[in-house]
Amino acid sequence: MKNTSPILNDIKEYLVFVSQVKNLSENTTKSYERDLKKLLLFLEKLNITKYSDIKEEICSAWIGDLYSQNNKPKSIQRHLSSAKGFFRFLKKNNLIGSSPFELVTAPKSSNTLPDVLSPEDVEQLLNFKPSNTIEIRDMAIVELMYSSGLRVSETVNINIGDFEENMSFLRVIGKGSKTRLVPMGRFAIKAISNWLIEREKILNSTNALFLNSKGTRLSVRSVQLRLKKMATKQGLPPVHPHMLRHSFATHMLESSGDLRTIQELLGHSSLSTTQIYTKLDYQHLAKIYDKSHPRAKK
Repeated sequence: MKNTSPILNDIKEYLVFVSQVKNLSENTTKSYERDLKKLLLFLEKLNITKYSDIKEEICSAWIGDLYSQNNKPKSIQRHLSSAKGFFRFLKKNNLIGSSPFELVTAPKSSNTLPDVLSPEDVEQLLNFKPSNTIEIRDMAIVELMYSSGLRVSETVNINIGDFEENMSFLRVIGKGSKTRLVPMGRFAIKAISNWLIEREKILNSTNALFLNSKGTRLSVRSVQLRLKKMATKQGLPPVHPHMLRHSFATHMLESSGDLRTIQELLGHSSLSTTQIYTKLDYQHLAKIYDKSHPRAKK
């Protein structure tokens, strides 16, 4: 990639803006960077180095190129959102007169419902009996994620000082660096208390709650691999971390029907994001109906 590209320099300025001024998370900023560098590579292949040469048809061609590389509609929507945000920034700073992305649309994603564990599957997973320090840590992670509906990125970023009121509540930094307070269940509190005893055995110089064997903060990838291993050991299909969050939300909705509270607990800025769980709830009700009603379809 050409380091002299003026577009690349503007991308760097934009990333500083979203990180420091808009206070977006590191993960979101990196996602924007990846998406915009893909756009820059596409433009360079067409020998386009000036904004005046970027027309609407070029933008649409980029979306088509992403589609031809088997990117999923949701991924393409994210790429387009990154580009639109960048060009709005350029327009606001008088670097362009209008955005060529203004009228460009991405393919609609199918309303694929998230994978959810049944309460029985969760029970089977959490019947895991840890036998060493690392497994005690893994148990604490899984109990906490299911207890409080945390994202895996939120989980690995928890620090020792983030607990409040005798560990009954946890301060979580979510998307957009927004902080929320979430309650913790007694099983999660017990599992974390067990882990804190084991944690003392690991030499470290970090405030991170969850550590690897080297004493540094655990990575998202490590949690993914450990959860998969734990699920397999318990006789379940592979489980990914977000399934625990989806399961938390679905089981809470089935029990309470309180969508607003679930929105707060999950840290969703919009209720529409949370409403996908109503579809899961209806799906659950439909299954019960089909099994139970004498006149239901077989």
